[in-house]
Amino acid sequence: MRGQSESGRSGGGPSAGVDPVAPAVAEAARKLAEASDVTLFAHINPDADALGSALALGRVLRRRGCTVRVSFGKPELPPFSLRDLDGDGLVVPADEVPAAPPLLVVCDTGSLQRLGRLADRVPATIAAGGDVIVIDHHVSNTRYGTLHVVDEHAEATVMIVLRLLDELGEELDLPIARCLYAGLVTDTRSFRHASAWTHRVAARLLEAGVDPEATTRPLLDTHPFGWLSMLSGVLGEAELESAAAQGLGLVHATVRLAQSDGLRSEDVDSVIDVVRTTSEAEVAAVLKETAPQHWSVSLRADSRVDVGHAAAACGGGGHRLASGFTAQGPAEDIIAALRKALDEAPLLD
Repeated sequence: MRGQSESGRSGGGPSAGVDPVAPAVAEAARKLAEASDVTLFAHINPDADALGSALALGRVLRRRGCTVRVSFGKPELPPFSLRDLDGDGLVVPADEVPAAPPLLVVCDTGSLQRLGRLADRVPATIAAGGDVIVIDHHVSNTRYGTLHVVDEHAEATVMIVLRLLDELGEELDLPIARCLYAGLVTDTRSFRHASAWTHRVAARLLEAGVDPEATTRPLLDTHPFGWLSMLSGVLGEAELESAAAQGLGLVHATVRLAQSDGLRSEDVDSVIDVVRTTSEAEVAAVLKETAPQHWSVSLRADSRVDVGHAAAACGGGGHRLASGFTAQGPAEDIIAALRKALDEAPLLD
């Protein structure tokens, strides 16, 4: 693989001493400024941080006269709650992505596997002499590109994208600010996990015209009526294992296909935010059935257990307090493997 650049700690904002992410930000901005055709990827089942990052950067590049396309491996369309972010019509189906884009930017994606059926575009681009710029904040990022702007201390990937926009000398307009705010408010759990610098960034986005209520409500506070019935059934069968997670407690719930029929992916994804409120459990897990005995598992920790390590042991990854993995087989077997991984996970200070 050609010369790789990687970032380290930036803290999300100005800091004393050397800023390890700065060289990668500058190099990425240089390559983007020179590009005439850029493809941007979000991970499969994109969330607001992944898609908001790609759309914000894509809008700036389109404004600079670049040919731009944004895509992801699945589903065919963006989640309903995120569609209003694409005011420029940048999203294209995966089938319309070139086999080897001249410049590929991958946002908020820790590994090739998270790109799904678009993963083959990465090695194809590199083999053809193109660049693959990876912009991410996951500690588990596997550095699969040619240039890595990876800051594991940034609260969201949109924070890194904003640094790129500033490096390019671009002004924030309202559509760009909305994309960035959507990623920021969701990945910080409505700013509950946010530094003082991140709050200052949020203020900057509000000053650009973002309406926080109008932007946040469809992302976090809106569900169809059928969601209530699904949630009732799922929570009624949730289980608390006080001895699990090294004696700190595990609560887990399962959303089966029949229960989620007719609901959006974001409605099912939101179950973890209810389950995690269990006061007796350090770790919360939700198994979401995506096909018969195929599961997407979301993990959340309160403060003590490194669930990113546990997810990696199960074939996934993510952050220390928020992560996930996919698995196949009976739900009972998935929970058993998770129990073992949690018992072996590091405890956080």
